[in-house]
Amino acid sequence: MLRKELWSAVEEVLPALQEENYAVFVVGDDGTTESSRNLSNKIQAASDEALPLSLRAHVTFNTPCVYIYTSGTTGLPKAAIIPHGRVHRIASFISGCGLSSDDVIYTTLPLYHSAGSLIGVGGCIFLGATVVLRQKFSVSHFWDDCRRYNVTVIQYIGEVLRYLCSAPKRSSDRDHKVRKAIGNGARPDVWKEFLNRFGNIQVCEFYGATEGNVGFMNYVGKIGASGRVSFFSKKLMPFHLVEYDVDQEAPVRDANGHCIEVAKGETGLLIAKITSKSPFVGYAGSKSLTAKKHLRDVFSKGDLYFNSGDLMLLDKDNFIYFQDRIGDTFRWKGENVSTNEVADILLMLDFVQEVCVYGVTVPGHEGRTGMAAILLQSGRDFDGAQLYEHVTTHLPSYAQPRFVRERTTIETTGTFKYYKVTLVKEGFDPATVQDALYFLDNQKRSYIRMEEGIYNSITTGQARL
Repeated sequence: MLRKELWSAVEEVLPALQEENYAVFVVGDDGTTESSRNLSNKIQAASDEALPLSLRAHVTFNTPCVYIYTSGTTGLPKAAIIPHGRVHRIASFISGCGLSSDDVIYTTLPLYHSAGSLIGVGGCIFLGATVVLRQKFSVSHFWDDCRRYNVTVIQYIGEVLRYLCSAPKRSSDRDHKVRKAIGNGARPDVWKEFLNRFGNIQVCEFYGATEGNVGFMNYVGKIGASGRVSFFSKKLMPFHLVEYDVDQEAPVRDANGHCIEVAKGETGLLIAKITSKSPFVGYAGSKSLTAKKHLRDVFSKGDLYFNSGDLMLLDKDNFIYFQDRIGDTFRWKGENVSTNEVADILLMLDFVQEVCVYGVTVPGHEGRTGMAAILLQSGRDFDGAQLYEHVTTHLPSYAQPRFVRERTTIETTGTFKYYKVTLVKEGFDPATVQDALYFLDNQKRSYIRMEEGIYNSITTGQARL
């Protein structure tokens, strides 16, 4: 089923769908084509009598309800199987944030992901609240929409808050009825700026993967935390943070072959035990897709855990913090480098609007060295000397990006996650990369333009990194 304006996205795969006997319905006026059926007409013609319960007698909480695709930022998207029971649990999550049927929830998030569809729309159905949808996020219309529709709750992804804080200030910034913001990925500095600028809004940060079996909620508003762990939450969703080897891309195992739990205050890989109360259903298609997320014999022979792929930290007060994703952490000079931490430092520069940090391989060197794709602020020029001074002041040597790529756009998914696969593959060769490239030169104390001669000296080992 699709809207008429999205028909072109299906046309090329339509023959394959027809071979599999899939029915294609189009929503919208005059949506009928030779290869599809108009759903709007069928809805208008349908009886308003209740459907017999026998039609759904076979449906249980374990029956698949929807498929939701993961973003695919480090690989191809996969269709996560979401059973009816999980849809109910996710939709009811919103009540734990203190919402009621009187609330008006505004979401600009894509409905093909669980945040917008299951938490936003599903949560409103669960509460009997009102949902306001905008087809696409707009900084300039955001607060005007909130005022127009008397919005009391907004949904966000971390980058949404950053975009709002980056917009020019208005005298009406605090003229709204928004009392809560629900979402994930808010950086501490943006979180603080958002509250200072837009007023007393309770930010309800949470952590959870669409297909995962563990989640956290920051119900006390601790800035920067993804949630708080309690005795009861760990009983319902048993999890651990374990040591992770970035080079081997696997958890560290002891002499007995078991994973090693990290101490409080240390970063570890989040894994969650798969049980009947916290199941991991997996993905549609090949069983190998689901098996890749399994960890076996973790603490004892035969046990089974879900590998979240996320690095987290639990502090002494049991607040848990998202640190990075496995694919977004690389090792250089024997040290682990967090792309999120490096990006946060680069975004402090006044001429940088967006930045995507990743690791690239260099011939003759172990691990990967840092590279940053940056989008400049409108009307600003790249300042290699200022950038050099900034990174050498705020970052240790191993975390300083050796290469910088100036972009006109940085491609993201529908939830504002950066596509890094292509950037990593293209590397830092000025003969193949069309964008302006720069290299960190310690002698000149600046990022200088990458030329073929510099590239050759790096790849042949003459230049020191």
